[in-house]
Amino acid sequence: MIEVEKLTKRYAGRLAVDAISFEVAKGEIVGFLGPNGAGKSTTLRMLTCFLSASSGTARVAGFDIYDKSIEVRRRVGYMPENVPLYPDMRVSEYLTFRAKLKGIGFRAAKRAVAEAMDVCSLTEVERKMISTLSKGYKQRVGLADALVNKPDLLILDEPTNGLDPNQIRQSRELIRRLGDRHTILISTHILSEVEMTCGRVVIIDRGKIRASDSPQNLIRRLRKPGEVILEMCGDHADARERIEKIEGVEQVTLIHERQDWFTLSISTNPHVDIREDLFELVSERKWKIRELASRAASLEDAFVDLVQHPKEEEKPTAVNGAEDAETEEGENE
Repeated sequence: MIEVEKLTKRYAGRLAVDAISFEVAKGEIVGFLGPNGAGKSTTLRMLTCFLSASSGTARVAGFDIYDKSIEVRRRVGYMPENVPLYPDMRVSEYLTFRAKLKGIGFRAAKRAVAEAMDVCSLTEVERKMISTLSKGYKQRVGLADALVNKPDLLILDEPTNGLDPNQIRQSRELIRRLGDRHTILISTHILSEVEMTCGRVVIIDRGKIRASDSPQNLIRRLRKPGEVILEMCGDHADARERIEKIEGVEQVTLIHERQDWFTLSISTNPHVDIREDLFELVSERKWKIRELASRAASLEDAFVDLVQHPKEEEKPTAVNGAEDAETEEGENE
């Protein structure tokens, strides 16, 4: 569905996207992740033909973004981070207007708008002015706009931005349902949502692709040591000394102490599970414990591991007003 090869975008004095290459197959739900300023929104805008590339190629649904930009736009539904809506229009009026702009005839537009409102649960507010809607409903209107032309590909930039926990959960379920009929590329900072929703993750940092794999495989490749949490009562100095002798233990850190109870964080070799040996030690010493648990690595851990930068590699100050130029182009991730 998406084929990107050495796609590059240069601003004055700054390389925003640096010859990236990746693919998204038909029917996939892919998370597109990166820290602020990594090049996410710039890449999405190039794929949707809102922004021209400096070099490289990309094809969407088999059409080149340079030579067949109109065909690309017909097959893409794009929901930007800040959804541009007309507040003085009613929901149904706005969606009908957008459907006609996308070349859908009057009768077909009526059906398409009804279907989009039904999918996004907007039927009950179809006659309301957009200015009176909550943030959650406005996000749904933006998603309905992206869906109204029944695109092959949905590109969603921060679709849950500003939503409360209940609205985020509803959006997650909606995206899962949409994945049955559309290929979806999602850019977001909420990594837990990506872990629960996306089958694959592409991580971009400083304009380069750092990883492309399933969330589970990225976590398995994590270089970070494992962690076991132990809360117990007794002499923490003696406990630390004995625990440090267990094979696979790399470091024992006191993280909390209150009266006779204390909590230890035990860093371990990522390939060694120490819990059985630790339990035997606890039983042998007859320690009183409240908690013995391992902390599983998450996609957030993998993300931080891939994009963290040593202090000596601080990003240099842009020259010739590059930062201003980027902001003017709309690159504010």
